[in-house]
Amino acid sequence: MKVWRTALTGLLALLVLAFALLWFLPARWAMPWLNARLNGVRLQEVSGLLWDGKAGQVLSARGDNLGTLQWQLSRRALLGDNRLHVELQGPRVDVVGTMTGSRATDATWTDVQMRIDLTVLGGSPLVLGGVPRGTLRATARSIELRGGWPWSMDARVAWQDAALSMPRQGDLRLGGVHAELQATNGVIEGPVQDVGHGPLRVDGRLQLSPLARRFDAVAAPRGSNPALQRWLAGFGAVDAEGVTHIHYSGGLAAALQGEQR
Repeated sequence: MKVWRTALTGLLALLVLAFALLWFLPARWAMPWLNARLNGVRLQEVSGLLWDGKAGQVLSARGDNLGTLQWQLSRRALLGDNRLHVELQGPRVDVVGTMTGSRATDATWTDVQMRIDLTVLGGSPLVLGGVPRGTLRATARSIELRGGWPWSMDARVAWQDAALSMPRQGDLRLGGVHAELQATNGVIEGPVQDVGHGPLRVDGRLQLSPLARRFDAVAAPRGSNPALQRWLAGFGAVDAEGVTHIHYSGGLAAALQGEQR
């Protein structure tokens, strides 16, 4: 019996030690595990605890310094109840939000605020025939992700100082564009409009899902802008007043409908 009591006491002591180690685990000890799950993003100058830590530098996969990161992770994550608050602040990127859920791809983000200088993306991807430039800002009260796609969402998105760097034509300036997007059952939709001044006038509606995308709009240059007029003409018919009528649909659902016809 004495042997069993000694073994049980030793086991309890190990459990208490392991629990204390997890409770006060330094964040830098967990970096090999964390960095392997950040898709090329690296955290450097890490301090604090795993549950309340800071990274003095966040490096993108291309090696750009995105800024400093602070996070708070609830210790209830040990029981499978994840609650993570993050604040990334840098000259070109700001992200604030709180995540709850078991996995990043199946989680709910609340009180999200984001600012991204699109030069962070480098020379790709091409969007609407060019490389996007300007600042993207987004706020969202709630975003529920399923498989990494917004299943439900209430968000506002603004593309400020919008421009496209065209491969052979230089920069095409668009001005400011904003959208109010809602998602229900995985279908994202909402109005897309210009801010009321700037080179581009646009009034449309966007719809996105994992299987299809659709955009209907009327658009025109504000004032004389031949380069912008030529660019818009590539997206739809132009009427006698110089207004382009855009009716775009794509994705798997659109392709299947085309085959049925």
